[in-house]
Amino acid sequence: MKPLLGLFDSGLGGLTVLRRVLERHGAVNCIYLGDTARVPYGGRDVEELRRIAAEVVGWLRDEQVSTVVMACNTTNALAKDVAEANAEGPVIGLIEAASSMVRTSRVGVLATAATAASGVYRRCIELKRPGTLVVEQACPSFVPLIERGDLACSELREAAETYLAPLLEASVQSIVLGCTHYPLLAALLKELLPENVELIDPALGVARELDAVLGTPQPLSSGRLALGGCRFCVTADADCFADRAAPWLGERPRVSEVLLRS
Repeated sequence: MKPLLGLFDSGLGGLTVLRRVLERHGAVNCIYLGDTARVPYGGRDVEELRRIAAEVVGWLRDEQVSTVVMACNTTNALAKDVAEANAEGPVIGLIEAASSMVRTSRVGVLATAATAASGVYRRCIELKRPGTLVVEQACPSFVPLIERGDLACSELREAAETYLAPLLEASVQSIVLGCTHYPLLAALLKELLPENVELIDPALGVARELDAVLGTPQPLSSGRLALGGCRFCVTADADCFADRAAPWLGERPRVSEVLLRS
């Protein structure tokens, strides 16, 4: 019996993780849950986020998923223990994967306000690479602007310039995209950064970690993602989610709405 992955995020961002998994492993069986009724997570308080994590992972458990992927840095930072307590199988997070990908001594982290305030990226990176300078930058405007669907808007560019300024002032050599929405801004960020600054996408590390669950990688033979084994669910606005997901998946997914306990 093939493993059934359960991936969750507050909205579109976790699709960047799903895409990396599909690119590395081809067709997989999975459920993607976007908690669009409560997007964004980044400005919510810790106790609410922990309650949300318990609800979401409990729902995935009831759907018989065998492995949970926390395709959301904010809940990974503040509620991984809650996810592990409510899951019936392995829980794979982004922060540990990203920390293992760092190879430089001066690192920036772009993250939601909640993730940045937690300091978890700094602690995890410093644990793996003592002496590393880590500069964490909260980016509260990014997720709401990305969820609007217009990645070419002037507000996004202005926000990116503001958030990158402290990292450039610190002469960082690499930048961790500490929210799964942020890889959607990779082209914009590269345009604003010196060529020698590396962008680190934690989803690549997660896809590699899943080798232990999914077996030997089977990369795509074509540019088209194999979505046949994927079920997409949201907690609100299914049609809107499907429209905005289409450019990142290569086709408009069929999306159903589900009701969590609250």
